[in-house]
Amino acid sequence: MSKIAIVYWSGTGNTEAMANLVAEGVAAAGGQADLLTPELFDAGQVDQYAAFAFGCPSMGAEQLEEAEFEPMFTAVRPRLAGKTVGLFGSYGWGDGEWMRTWAADCEDAGCDLIAEPVIACGAPEGGTADACRELGRALAG
Repeated sequence: MSKIAIVYWSGTGNTEAMANLVAEGVAAAGGQADLLTPELFDAGQVDQYAAFAFGCPSMGAEQLEEAEFEPMFTAVRPRLAGKTVGLFGSYGWGDGEWMRTWAADCEDAGCDLIAEPVIACGAPEGGTADACRELGRALAG
């Protein structure tokens, strides 16, 4: 059974809803998902998981949340080289620049991005909800 860490930060609940949908996909594929917030995850835990889903909404000028998520991700990033990673997050404005920048940063760190990042304008619904579940299935597969 694949053990997947789903690490997310959510301000309005939209990215949390996405994390829960990713976890549904992991379970549907026979994997085990641990839902974790940034304060519950650190670089020392990386070797405990087969793959990772990181979720963060767009904040400010299309950037990762700076107080909790970004410091955690910066600390974990060096340990993710060669690891299977998926990204997701929600936004309320902009065009997804934060996610493109984040994905490029992950690729530069040597992460194996398993799928296109999933972004939702507001709450995940319809095709976006399906894409979250599919990301979970891919991570567990």
